[in-house]
Amino acid sequence: MSRPDNATALATDGAPSATNTPASRIVVDQLDAYFAAVHAVRGVSIDLTDRSVTAIIGPSGCGKSTFLRCLNRMHETIPGARVTGQVRLDGQDIYGNGISPVAVRRQVGMVFQRPTPFPTMSIRENVAAGLVVTDRKPGRKQQEEIVERALKRAALWDEVGDRLKMSATGLSGGQQQRLCIARALATDPEVLLLDEPTASLDPISTQKVEELIYELRTDVTVVIVTHNMQQAARVSDQTAFLLGGELIEVAPTENMFTSPQDERTESYITGRFG
Repeated sequence: MSRPDNATALATDGAPSATNTPASRIVVDQLDAYFAAVHAVRGVSIDLTDRSVTAIIGPSGCGKSTFLRCLNRMHETIPGARVTGQVRLDGQDIYGNGISPVAVRRQVGMVFQRPTPFPTMSIRENVAAGLVVTDRKPGRKQQEEIVERALKRAALWDEVGDRLKMSATGLSGGQQQRLCIARALATDPEVLLLDEPTASLDPISTQKVEELIYELRTDVTVVIVTHNMQQAARVSDQTAFLLGGELIEVAPTENMFTSPQDERTESYITGRFG
């Protein structure tokens, strides 16, 4: 399935689309996020490079997951939540006038900490469920092709390809998480957000998901929130450290873990707090 022009796809009011910026898929500029009066994310600015993996690290409650949800307008679904600043996807502010949140989430998929397969649906139906947000509903044959491709991209086809009609709840925890990734990939997103995707998985399943993340960078921009710094070091190209809702430091992952520039980053990485 060919990819839509993102900037055009996001515009729903006839507004002109911006020119794509090849180097950066998402540019975040002075982002602030609130839960009513609570200021959870404070003035964060960061570039997320196309076809790379960015890891977001930091202690519990530092704003990692809130920041992630701001990247596809999930934060605003919480009562009392609001966002200021800009998040530009391919040059276009996803919070701009006339921009559809559904269109944004079609291009910026998200997978949560715990596997969330739909329990009343089969494996096939779970993957196809992601297609409800597409502009044009694919026919049966095309839908089958999309499901197969998504499962292959999620490294799950070889394990479930002969039992697509079975309930998704019969899969292991690791398989369920990769199924959720396949569901997100079914819409062919440009960006995939992963919120601690291996936190509830065993080591073998964690390794499979990490290998998948590493492979996905070839055609998807990936942003992963993780509490596991070893995982960040293994899978990411750049790492960002958040503390108290502020972006303390962002750097290529190797530099971040070998020669952090901020003392607070070094203290966190070496385990002196967090």
